[in-house]
Amino acid sequence: MAKVAIVGTGISGLGSAFLLNPEHEITVYEKAARIGGHSRTVTLDYDGRAIPVDTGFIVFNRPNYPNLSGLFAHLGVPTHASDMTFATSIRDGWLEWGLKDLDSVIGQRRNLLRPRFGMLVRDVLKFNAQAQETVERHPELNVEGLIAKLGLGDWFRRFYLLPMSGAIWSCPPSEMMNFPARTLVQFFANHHLMSFTGQPQWRTVTGGSQEYVRRLTGAFAHRIRTNCGAVAVTREDGKVQIKDTQGGTEVYDQVVMASHGDETLALLKDTDRDEQAALSCFRYQKNIAVLHRDESTMPHRRKCWASWNYVSDGDILHPKVTVTYWMNLLQGIDQKYPLFVSLNPKREIPDHLVFDRTEFDHPVFDEAAIAAQGRIAALQGRRGTWFAGAHLGHGFHEDGLASAVRVARGMGADIPWEAGALAAPDAPQQKARQPVMRPGFPAQDPVPAELF
Repeated sequence: MAKVAIVGTGISGLGSAFLLNPEHEITVYEKAARIGGHSRTVTLDYDGRAIPVDTGFIVFNRPNYPNLSGLFAHLGVPTHASDMTFATSIRDGWLEWGLKDLDSVIGQRRNLLRPRFGMLVRDVLKFNAQAQETVERHPELNVEGLIAKLGLGDWFRRFYLLPMSGAIWSCPPSEMMNFPARTLVQFFANHHLMSFTGQPQWRTVTGGSQEYVRRLTGAFAHRIRTNCGAVAVTREDGKVQIKDTQGGTEVYDQVVMASHGDETLALLKDTDRDEQAALSCFRYQKNIAVLHRDESTMPHRRKCWASWNYVSDGDILHPKVTVTYWMNLLQGIDQKYPLFVSLNPKREIPDHLVFDRTEFDHPVFDEAAIAAQGRIAALQGRRGTWFAGAHLGHGFHEDGLASAVRVARGMGADIPWEAGALAAPDAPQQKARQPVMRPGFPAQDPVPAELF
């Protein structure tokens, strides 16, 4: 039995702790008073009714989340069906349409009289039919090159692909055009965005993600030190020494750094050249999530409303964009109590309509970060140090848990559920194993936001 420190209580840290706890003496460090990372449930008072609402991780599906689904089944976490649909509203309602059903596609009836809207729909079908084969033949293409290669029109680019992909990857149009086309198409294909049938059933945790965190930590809650963050980690003579914010110092056999990549770099006080080179590649962006009841953040036409809504007050190429999640649809909340989560809202939401504001840090997945993921794999277990985190995949809940699984297996632990195929160590997941991306909001580089 080894004495193991775990730094961080997001899904990666708590997953590592859960898997290592049966065979090791663990201690979990958390700088905040709350555990769970992006698993964050707010229980609000809505006109006298208590309603739990998730503002971070919200939905998953079984085919694309094998580890998370396995964990939930193992813990008996209650879940219920959810909905994942997309809508876009351009130029303050000048053009609106959704993908929930046929009625939402033509929710703005004048679209039936717009020849260019008909061409947009035609181009969507063409993209769905030809994009995969095209990127296989031309893997070097970026999104702009793929659009040109397929001869797709301006409305397809401005009013479908850029809003959809920009919401998923939290990337502005100018950056999205340089995004690797193969990555985009693979994601669309893996997650059934290129077909109108066969989509997986989305699910959400009944009672909010706080319910799975409570069950996950039941056996080791007494080993979690909240308000006690690590401030310095040093390795010497085969041991790991950790100094914490409360002034304590403790020595361990091994450490799992389940903190953000930039935080890990700052905490490790004796990084070697390889660690420095890999960890310095991870950057993060702060984003604000507002839980509220302001319906003006949604498309003008209610028929176009969807689970996630890309609403622009300007042209798509010069947008003031807010992505708003319709929590009633996502979490099955009674629609008598309208609830929304808006990410980096560009309009001021009146204070009397706001229930909660919070700030999240999300990894920026540029070329340097993606390349660094592979280098981290070679560092695992060296100097008694392991690395976990969603930044080692695509930034989502399944990535975080998958990284914990890899660490636990590397340390000889058993995995108490039978997950499907796991991702290659610390590399982006491929094919059906890739987790679902989260819709997001404008950033400087591809940055996953919340929801998944």
